[in-house]
Amino acid sequence: MLGKKTAIRVTVAATTMATLGIAVPQTAMAVTGEAPKAPASVGSIQFSPKASAETKSVVAAAPQAAAAAGNACGAGYTQSVYAERLPSSTTRYATLYLWTNGKETGPSYYDRPICAVLWNDTGAKQSMGIRLKDNYTSTPHTENFGSFSTYAGPVYQNRGYCGEVYSYMKKGGRVVIDTVRGVGSCN
Repeated sequence: MLGKKTAIRVTVAATTMATLGIAVPQTAMAVTGEAPKAPASVGSIQFSPKASAETKSVVAAAPQAAAAAGNACGAGYTQSVYAERLPSSTTRYATLYLWTNGKETGPSYYDRPICAVLWNDTGAKQSMGIRLKDNYTSTPHTENFGSFSTYAGPVYQNRGYCGEVYSYMKKGGRVVIDTVRGVGSCN
């Protein structure tokens, strides 16, 4: 049986590993009897209550870039809703960030302002863009397309939580990102 200090050290190590997106050994969970909890925040970045573990991992892996993307959205957009490396976690040209300011703009939890930013991770100017749509057919899309060295966006929807976001990047004359993702975890 392990001592109390050892169990605490194992818990801290397992929690840190989970926060950084590193697989937690099963022995760590067996020692403490519980799985480590995902962080509620990373630095000044808060996570939306419905943010996925993958989103938290992406933000934790590059908190300065995530904070800069949030700052591009403006004051108050400090809750991370979604983050994904594109086109995949192993081949990354850009990172998609979605933010909310936590305010409700309608009667539903899903009526929340959303800001979207496509962060350029290539280090060079690329043809890229982002389009954000809410789930109300009467609302026009918002978009920002062009040649950008840092990011495309920010684009906003006042009730965008259950909408969709389109991300695009062309690098060296070849389309490397062409994706549509849902915003939030909606039913």
